[in-house]
Amino acid sequence: MNIVIIGKSGQLAYELSRELENSENKVSFLGRDDIDITNASNIEENLSPLSADVLINASAYTAVDKAEEDTEACNAINALAVQNLATFCKANGVFMVHVSTDYVFNGHKGSPYLTDDPIEPQGAYGKSKADGEKALFEILPEASCLIRTAWVYSSHGNNFVKTMLRLMADKPQLTVIDDQIGTPTWAKGLAEACVSAALNKTSGVYHWADEGVASWYDFALAIQELGVEKGLLEKMIPVLPIPSSQYPTPAKRPHYSVLDKQTAREAFASCKPTHWRKQLASMLEELKA
Repeated sequence: MNIVIIGKSGQLAYELSRELENSENKVSFLGRDDIDITNASNIEENLSPLSADVLINASAYTAVDKAEEDTEACNAINALAVQNLATFCKANGVFMVHVSTDYVFNGHKGSPYLTDDPIEPQGAYGKSKADGEKALFEILPEASCLIRTAWVYSSHGNNFVKTMLRLMADKPQLTVIDDQIGTPTWAKGLAEACVSAALNKTSGVYHWADEGVASWYDFALAIQELGVEKGLLEKMIPVLPIPSSQYPTPAKRPHYSVLDKQTAREAFASCKPTHWRKQLASMLEELKA
Protein backbone atom coordinates (compact mmCIF):
# COMPACT_ATOMS: atom_id res chain seq x y z
CA MET A 1 0.00 0.00 0.00
CA ASN A 2 1.12 3.53 -0.75
CA ILE A 3 0.59 5.75 2.31
CA VAL A 4 1.05 9.53 2.27
CA ILE A 5 1.19 11.39 5.58
CA ILE A 6 0.52 15.11 5.75
CA GLY A 7 2.68 16.49 8.53
CA LYS A 8 6.33 15.96 9.35
CA SER A 9 7.30 17.78 12.53
CA GLY A 10 4.39 17.19 14.92
CA GLN A 11 3.99 14.62 17.67
CA LEU A 12 1.66 12.38 15.69
CA ALA A 13 3.78 12.47 12.52
CA TYR A 14 6.83 11.55 14.62
CA GLU A 15 5.04 8.52 16.10
CA LEU A 16 3.62 7.54 12.69
CA SER A 17 7.13 7.53 11.24
CA ARG A 18 8.28 5.16 14.00
CA GLU A 19 5.20 2.97 13.62
CA LEU A 20 5.73 2.64 9.87
CA GLU A 21 9.55 2.59 9.66
CA ASN A 22 9.74 -1.20 9.15
CA SER A 23 6.55 -1.39 7.15
CA GLU A 24 6.34 -3.17 3.80
CA ASN A 25 4.24 -0.27 2.57
CA LYS A 26 5.58 2.74 0.72
CA VAL A 27 5.37 5.75 3.07
CA SER A 28 5.84 9.44 2.21
CA PHE A 29 5.78 12.38 4.64
CA LEU A 30 4.94 15.86 3.40
CA GLY A 31 5.63 18.83 5.68
CA ARG A 32 4.80 22.49 5.18
CA ASP A 33 7.93 22.93 3.04
CA ASP A 34 6.69 20.19 0.69
CA ILE A 35 3.01 21.07 0.29
CA ASP A 36 0.58 23.91 0.98
CA ILE A 37 -2.59 22.14 2.10
CA THR A 38 -4.51 25.44 2.15
CA ASN A 39 -4.07 25.64 -1.65
CA ALA A 40 -6.05 23.15 -3.78
CA SER A 41 -3.83 23.43 -6.88
CA ASN A 42 -0.68 22.97 -4.77
CA ILE A 43 -2.20 19.80 -3.29
CA GLU A 44 -2.95 18.51 -6.80
CA GLU A 45 0.58 19.30 -7.97
CA ASN A 46 2.32 17.63 -5.02
CA LEU A 47 0.03 14.70 -4.24
CA SER A 48 -0.84 13.47 -7.74
CA PRO A 49 2.67 12.13 -8.55
CA LEU A 50 2.67 10.05 -5.33
CA SER A 51 -0.31 7.85 -6.39
CA ALA A 52 -1.46 7.38 -2.80
CA ASP A 53 -3.85 4.63 -1.71
CA VAL A 54 -4.33 6.21 1.70
CA LEU A 55 -3.69 9.68 3.09
CA ILE A 56 -3.28 10.31 6.84
CA ASN A 57 -3.73 13.94 7.82
CA ALA A 58 -1.48 14.45 10.85
CA SER A 59 -1.27 18.21 10.47
CA ALA A 60 -3.25 20.60 12.66
CA TYR A 61 -3.23 24.06 14.18
CA THR A 62 -3.19 23.20 17.90
CA ALA A 63 -2.33 26.49 19.67
CA VAL A 64 -5.70 26.64 21.45
CA ASP A 65 -5.34 30.08 23.07
CA LYS A 66 -3.56 31.71 20.12
CA ALA A 67 -6.38 30.50 17.87
CA GLU A 68 -8.78 32.95 19.54
CA GLU A 69 -7.07 35.85 17.75
CA ASP A 70 -5.35 33.96 14.92
CA THR A 71 -8.62 32.53 13.59
CA GLU A 72 -7.73 32.87 9.92
CA ALA A 73 -4.62 30.69 10.14
CA CYS A 74 -6.39 28.24 12.46
CA ASN A 75 -9.35 27.86 10.08
CA ALA A 76 -7.07 27.55 7.06
CA ILE A 77 -5.25 24.51 8.52
CA ASN A 78 -8.05 22.85 10.50
CA ALA A 79 -10.99 23.40 8.13
CA LEU A 80 -10.08 24.64 4.63
CA ALA A 81 -7.13 22.24 4.32
CA VAL A 82 -9.32 19.27 5.33
CA GLN A 83 -11.84 20.31 2.69
CA ASN A 84 -9.06 20.54 0.09
CA LEU A 85 -7.53 17.17 1.03
CA ALA A 86 -10.91 15.42 1.09
CA THR A 87 -11.76 16.88 -2.33
CA PHE A 88 -8.47 15.59 -3.74
CA CYS A 89 -9.02 12.17 -2.16
CA LYS A 90 -12.53 11.90 -3.60
CA ALA A 91 -11.34 12.81 -7.11
CA ASN A 92 -8.46 10.33 -6.97
CA GLY A 93 -9.97 7.38 -5.09
CA VAL A 94 -7.78 7.87 -2.01
CA PHE A 95 -8.92 6.76 1.47
CA MET A 96 -8.39 9.47 4.10
CA VAL A 97 -7.67 9.20 7.83
CA HIS A 98 -8.18 12.46 9.72
CA VAL A 99 -7.61 13.30 13.39
CA SER A 100 -9.92 15.59 15.36
CA THR A 101 -10.35 16.55 19.00
CA ASP A 102 -12.41 16.40 22.19
CA TYR A 103 -12.73 20.21 21.88
CA VAL A 104 -15.62 19.75 19.41
CA PHE A 105 -17.78 18.95 22.48
CA ASN A 106 -19.05 21.53 24.99
CA GLY A 107 -17.76 19.63 28.04
CA HIS A 108 -21.05 19.69 29.98
CA LYS A 109 -22.13 16.06 29.55
CA GLY A 110 -20.52 14.46 32.61
CA SER A 111 -20.25 10.98 31.09
CA PRO A 112 -18.00 9.76 28.22
CA TYR A 113 -18.83 11.30 24.86
CA LEU A 114 -20.14 8.91 22.21
CA THR A 115 -19.07 9.31 18.59
CA ASP A 116 -22.55 10.48 17.56
CA ASP A 117 -23.13 12.91 20.44
CA PRO A 118 -23.97 16.43 19.23
CA ILE A 119 -20.96 18.68 18.84
CA GLU A 120 -20.88 22.20 20.25
CA PRO A 121 -17.37 23.66 20.24
CA GLN A 122 -16.70 26.42 22.76
CA GLY A 123 -13.76 28.22 21.13
CA ALA A 124 -12.07 29.07 17.83
CA TYR A 125 -9.86 25.96 17.82
CA GLY A 126 -12.76 23.59 18.52
CA LYS A 127 -14.94 25.32 15.93
CA SER A 128 -12.23 25.04 13.27
CA LYS A 129 -11.83 21.31 13.99
CA ALA A 130 -15.63 20.86 13.88
CA ASP A 131 -15.71 22.61 10.49
CA GLY A 132 -12.98 20.24 9.28
CA GLU A 133 -15.06 17.26 10.41
CA LYS A 134 -18.12 18.63 8.60
CA ALA A 135 -16.16 19.04 5.37
CA LEU A 136 -14.85 15.48 5.61
CA PHE A 137 -18.35 14.03 6.21
CA GLU A 138 -19.85 15.99 3.32
CA ILE A 139 -17.14 15.25 0.75
CA LEU A 140 -15.83 11.80 1.67
CA PRO A 141 -18.37 10.00 3.91
CA GLU A 142 -17.73 6.46 2.67
CA ALA A 143 -13.96 6.59 2.20
CA SER A 144 -12.71 8.28 5.35
CA CYS A 145 -11.96 7.57 8.98
CA LEU A 146 -12.29 10.34 11.55
CA ILE A 147 -10.51 9.72 14.86
CA ARG A 148 -11.14 12.12 17.73
CA THR A 149 -8.50 12.18 20.46
CA ALA A 150 -7.52 14.20 23.53
CA TRP A 151 -4.64 15.46 25.69
CA VAL A 152 -1.92 14.17 23.35
CA TYR A 153 1.74 14.05 24.38
CA SER A 154 4.95 12.40 23.15
CA SER A 155 8.68 12.35 23.81
CA HIS A 156 8.89 14.56 20.69
CA GLY A 157 7.74 18.18 20.47
CA ASN A 158 6.12 20.47 23.03
CA ASN A 159 3.42 19.15 25.33
CA PHE A 160 2.07 19.17 28.89
CA VAL A 161 4.34 16.38 30.11
CA LYS A 162 7.56 18.04 29.00
CA THR A 163 6.37 21.44 30.26
CA MET A 164 5.61 19.96 33.68
CA LEU A 165 9.01 18.26 33.88
CA ARG A 166 10.73 21.55 33.05
CA LEU A 167 8.70 23.57 35.58
CA MET A 168 9.07 20.95 38.30
CA ALA A 169 12.83 21.10 37.88
CA ASP A 170 12.87 24.93 38.02
CA LYS A 171 10.11 26.05 40.42
CA PRO A 172 9.70 25.74 44.21
CA GLN A 173 6.01 24.86 43.75
CA LEU A 174 3.30 24.64 41.07
CA THR A 175 -0.45 25.11 40.79
CA VAL A 176 -2.41 22.96 38.31
CA ILE A 177 -6.09 23.01 37.33
CA ASP A 178 -8.13 20.23 38.93
CA ASP A 179 -11.62 20.80 37.46
CA GLN A 180 -10.98 19.87 33.82
CA ILE A 181 -11.38 16.13 33.32
CA GLY A 182 -10.21 14.05 30.37
CA THR A 183 -7.75 11.35 29.37
CA PRO A 184 -4.03 11.81 28.67
CA THR A 185 -3.05 10.09 25.41
CA TRP A 186 0.42 8.99 24.31
CA ALA A 187 0.74 9.81 20.60
CA LYS A 188 2.27 6.35 20.04
CA GLY A 189 -1.06 4.62 20.72
CA LEU A 190 -2.89 7.17 18.57
CA ALA A 191 -0.44 6.49 15.72
CA GLU A 192 -1.13 2.75 16.01
CA ALA A 193 -4.88 3.41 15.69
CA CYS A 194 -4.30 5.67 12.63
CA VAL A 195 -2.17 3.01 10.94
CA SER A 196 -4.77 0.33 11.66
CA ALA A 197 -7.46 2.58 10.14
CA ALA A 198 -5.26 3.25 7.10
CA LEU A 199 -4.21 -0.33 6.37
CA ASN A 200 -7.75 -1.70 6.80
CA LYS A 201 -9.49 1.34 5.29
CA THR A 202 -11.79 1.43 8.32
CA SER A 203 -14.43 4.03 7.58
CA GLY A 204 -16.51 5.85 10.19
CA VAL A 205 -16.07 8.02 13.28
CA TYR A 206 -14.09 6.73 16.26
CA HIS A 207 -12.69 7.98 19.56
CA TRP A 208 -9.17 7.05 20.59
CA ALA A 209 -7.46 7.99 23.84
CA ASP A 210 -5.66 5.97 26.47
CA GLU A 211 -7.76 4.25 29.14
CA GLY A 212 -8.79 5.88 32.40
CA VAL A 213 -9.73 9.37 33.51
CA ALA A 214 -7.74 12.23 35.08
CA SER A 215 -7.75 15.92 35.83
CA TRP A 216 -4.76 18.00 34.75
CA TYR A 217 -3.83 18.00 38.44
CA ASP A 218 -3.91 14.17 38.60
CA PHE A 219 -1.82 14.06 35.43
CA ALA A 220 0.75 16.49 36.88
CA LEU A 221 1.06 14.49 40.10
CA ALA A 222 1.70 11.31 38.11
CA ILE A 223 4.30 13.09 35.94
CA GLN A 224 6.15 14.21 39.06
CA GLU A 225 5.94 10.85 40.83
CA LEU A 226 7.10 8.86 37.80
CA GLY A 227 9.63 11.57 36.86
CA VAL A 228 11.34 11.23 40.24
CA GLU A 229 11.12 7.42 40.09
CA LYS A 230 12.84 7.36 36.69
CA GLY A 231 15.51 9.92 37.58
CA LEU A 232 14.17 12.66 35.31
CA LEU A 233 13.50 14.86 38.36
CA GLU A 234 15.75 15.21 41.38
CA LYS A 235 13.04 15.89 43.98
CA MET A 236 9.34 16.37 44.63
CA ILE A 237 7.90 19.88 44.93
CA PRO A 238 4.45 20.90 46.23
CA VAL A 239 1.83 20.74 43.45
CA LEU A 240 -1.40 22.47 44.45
CA PRO A 241 -4.85 22.07 42.85
CA ILE A 242 -6.69 25.19 41.65
CA PRO A 243 -10.02 25.75 39.82
CA SER A 244 -10.09 27.00 36.22
CA SER A 245 -11.45 30.31 37.51
CA GLN A 246 -8.05 31.01 39.08
CA TYR A 247 -6.22 30.42 35.80
CA PRO A 248 -8.14 32.32 33.10
CA THR A 249 -7.14 31.62 29.48
CA PRO A 250 -8.22 33.26 26.20
CA ALA A 251 -9.89 30.01 25.05
CA LYS A 252 -12.67 28.28 26.94
CA ARG A 253 -11.85 24.61 27.57
CA PRO A 254 -14.27 21.72 28.08
CA HIS A 255 -14.65 20.85 31.77
CA TYR A 256 -15.32 17.20 30.96
CA SER A 257 -14.18 15.61 27.72
CA VAL A 258 -13.68 11.90 28.37
CA LEU A 259 -14.26 10.01 25.10
CA ASP A 260 -16.14 6.71 24.82
CA LYS A 261 -13.84 4.29 22.96
CA GLN A 262 -16.01 1.18 22.67
CA THR A 263 -16.39 1.24 18.87
CA ALA A 264 -12.67 1.96 18.42
CA ARG A 265 -11.69 -1.05 20.55
CA GLU A 266 -13.65 -3.23 18.12
CA ALA A 267 -12.61 -1.45 14.91
CA PHE A 268 -8.88 -1.28 15.74
CA ALA A 269 -8.70 -4.73 17.31
CA SER A 270 -4.93 -5.01 16.79
CA CYS A 271 -4.41 -1.92 19.01
CA LYS A 272 -4.53 -2.58 22.72
CA PRO A 273 -5.89 0.36 24.75
CA THR A 274 -3.68 0.87 27.82
CA HIS A 275 -4.22 2.91 30.99
CA TRP A 276 -2.82 6.43 30.68
CA ARG A 277 -0.54 6.04 33.70
CA LYS A 278 1.15 2.97 32.22
CA GLN A 279 1.55 4.79 28.90
CA LEU A 280 3.04 7.80 30.69
CA ALA A 281 5.56 5.53 32.43
CA SER A 282 6.60 4.04 29.07
CA MET A 283 6.97 7.46 27.46
CA LEU A 284 9.08 8.77 30.37
CA GLU A 285 11.28 5.67 30.09
CA GLU A 286 11.79 6.58 26.45
CA LEU A 287 12.51 10.21 27.32
CA LYS A 288 15.12 9.06 29.83
CA ALA A 289 16.79 6.82 27.22
